[in-house]
Parts: sequence; C-alpha cells; structure tokens
Amino acid sequence: MTEEAVRLSVKEKVGYALGDVAANFVFQTLLAFQLIFYTDTFGISTKAAGTLILTVGIVSGFFDPIVGVIADRTQTRWGRFRPWIIATAVPFGIMAVLAFVTPNFSPGGKLAYAYITFILLMAIYSMNNVPYSAMTGVMTGDMKERTSLSSYRQVGANSSAFIVQVLALPMVLHFGHGDKAKGYQMTMGLFAILAVIFFCITFFTTKERIQPPPGQKSSIGQDLKDLFKNGPWITLFVVTVLIFVGLSMRSGTMLYYFKYCAGNERLFSLFNMVGLGMVLVGVMCSTALVKRYGSRNLFIVALALSAAFAGMLILVPATSTTVVIALEGLRQFAWGITAPLLWAMMADVADYSEWKTGRRATAIVFASTVFGLKAGLAIGRAIASWILTLFGYVPNAIQTADSVLGIKLIVSVFAALVFFLGVACLFFYKIDNKTNIQMTTELAERRKAYAA
Repeated sequence: MTEEAVRLSVKEKVGYALGDVAANFVFQTLLAFQLIFYTDTFGISTKAAGTLILTVGIVSGFFDPIVGVIADRTQTRWGRFRPWIIATAVPFGIMAVLAFVTPNFSPGGKLAYAYITFILLMAIYSMNNVPYSAMTGVMTGDMKERTSLSSYRQVGANSSAFIVQVLALPMVLHFGHGDKAKGYQMTMGLFAILAVIFFCITFFTTKERIQPPPGQKSSIGQDLKDLFKNGPWITLFVVTVLIFVGLSMRSGTMLYYFKYCAGNERLFSLFNMVGLGMVLVGVMCSTALVKRYGSRNLFIVALALSAAFAGMLILVPATSTTVVIALEGLRQFAWGITAPLLWAMMADVADYSEWKTGRRATAIVFASTVFGLKAGLAIGRAIASWILTLFGYVPNAIQTADSVLGIKLIVSVFAALVFFLGVACLFFYKIDNKTNIQMTTELAERRKAYAA
C-alpha cells in the first residue's frame, strides 16, 4: 500500500479529532454565546454587536488565504501544517479567555476592547485552523479514509459542541454565582487549558504523507488562478457561506428563544443535549451512506431535511418543549449526516485542482473555504443582531410581541431559507462518485511515477 493510500490507525484519527475538539471550545462558544454575551453581559447594543461581529469576521477572514499561502510553502521535518498546530496552541488559549473578559471600561473603551480581542482571537484561529483543516488532504489520499477521518473529526467537534452547548451555561451560572461576567471568564479559562492540551496531542499523533508534485514551482498568482478556475471549489465556497450564515443565525439566537420566548433559559442545555446526541448518530451513519449514495447526493437530501425541520419550528409554540426538542433532534440527525461531508469534499476539491492542473496547493483550498465559513458566521450573527434591533429587542427585559416574533423567525423561517439556498447550489457541484474514483486512480498512478 502506498503512503498516499494508507489506512489510518484509530490512534491517528482520534489524535487528529482532538484538534477539532480543542478548536470547537472556542468556535461553539462564539456560535452559541457571543451575541448574547455582548448584548446581555458585556453591555453593548445589538446593533453595535452585529456591526462588530460582521466587521471583524470579514476582515479576519482575509487572514485565512494568507495563512494558506504561507502554510503551503512551510517546510519542516514535521511537515507543512503540523508545526502551526503546536506553535499557536498557547496563544489560542490566551486569546480565547481575553475575548470573554468584561473590563470595567467606559462604553467606548469596552467596544474598543471587544474589537481588539476578537480580531486577535480570529487571527490566531486562522493560523491554527487553516493548517489543521488542510491536514485532511495530506494524511491520506484514499477517498474512503478521508471520509472516515472527517467522521472522526466531526465526532470530536460535536463532542466539544455537546460540552459547550450543554454545560457552558450551567458552568457560567455556577462559577459566576450571579456574576455572569466572572462566570464566562472562568468557563473560558477551563476550556482554554483543555484546548492547549488537545492541540499538543494532535501534533504528536499525526503524520503528513501527501506531498506536492516534485519540481512544482511556488507561485501565489498561479495558486489563486487555479483556485478561481476550479468550479467545484467555487460551488463549495458558496455552499459553505450559506450553511454557516444559517447556522450562525439560528445558533446565536436560540438562547434568546429560550430566555424570552419559552421563558426558561435553562432548557437551552436540554435542547442542545438531545440535538447534539442526534448529531453524533447522524455522523456515525454518514460514512456508510456516502458509500451507497455519494457525497453530493447525500449532502443535498440531508441538508434539505435539516432545513425543513428548522423551518417547522415557527409552527410550534415555544412553550411546547417536547415538540420543540423533538424537531431539533430530527434536524440535528439530518445535519449530522452532512457534517463530515463538507471537510471530505474540500480534500476532494484539492485533488481535483491537482488532477486538472498538475499542481497541488492544499492549504489555499482549505483556507479559502474556511474564509467562507468565517464570513458566513459573521454575516449570520450580524443579520440576527440587526433583525433583533429591527423588531425592537431590549436586553434583560420583557419582550414585546414583535421582538418575540423576530426571535422566532430568525431560528426558523429565515435560517431555513438560507439552508435551502445551499441545497440549490449543491446541484452545481460536479465531483460525483464516478469522477472521484477516476481522479483518485489517476492521481495515485502519477504519484507512483513521481516516486519511481
């Protein structure tokens, strides 16, 4: 068996997955709590919070392709991408804590502090997550092993999501003893320590195997030219933006939903516990379903179902807890099926570029898609905050009928519409099972010739 087609050990897959557990301590906290932290604890308006999140999210997204270009040209005895994981571990943990500290500053000083800490956190996140994501494309060249690796990664991500979305709010309340600002700081401190440990494990348990073709000349202009001629990448980029706009709108507003619509914010943890449990079931089904139906077709069906279940929430009274949680379980099961596909398909897109052009630039493909992810997150949370402002939301107060309606629309109809746009875009993704098999076979033959 060639190095490129090697079957990865469980130890290596688990070690790789722990890197996503670490990153998701921050990612999931931003997704679920950043907006309500800024408005209800940190003390800035929904409009200011939305503008901050959008501005920093878009600006910091430009770090991703820069990191991708540099990472593709990094050469060490540990590989191109692994050194970035260990080098950014401690700074990542430090900035994760600082971004959730509430300083005793004036309103203007607080806003400046929020901008500085958030942009530094996102810069470190780029330097860590872009190389980490690119490792999917260089640990093995086997399509099935990549899907399996992505499934392990997704189990890791959702395990972290489970911890954050189920336990973070009780931890904030417990550590804060009525002071949520202190509670957020203590909670993020614990998550940061675990993240640093897990990043170190990822570095020491993984190996890079896929190398660019011998003699390939580095050219940033050529890398970008190849990227924008890569039709599957363009499609996947747009799909990524749309999916994470929808996820960010919904996830960032669910705590508002339980606090102000259902009247019990503690139900948020139970809601997430059931939903994320079903995500893990969906993830575990994903690999087998891919073998039968192919990545693109499965993605289309599962994402459409996830969108439909999200949209149905508008029909259910917020106080009907059982029905609300059941719908979330169904939505998350469908979403869980799609979760490993995005990352596996990114690796396929990198292969597609090499197959068509004879050049490989793995990190720039992942970096540009991660940029789409971060842009989607920023746009989604900004849209949610502006809709809250439009419907008259007031922090820590009894909400009007209009503001309650706005919250309900964000987590149901509006999010579902964005997901359905992603479904429509997936019909333009051209790497089907037949193309993938042909591409994998021909690339393996080329690499054998390089080795010879």
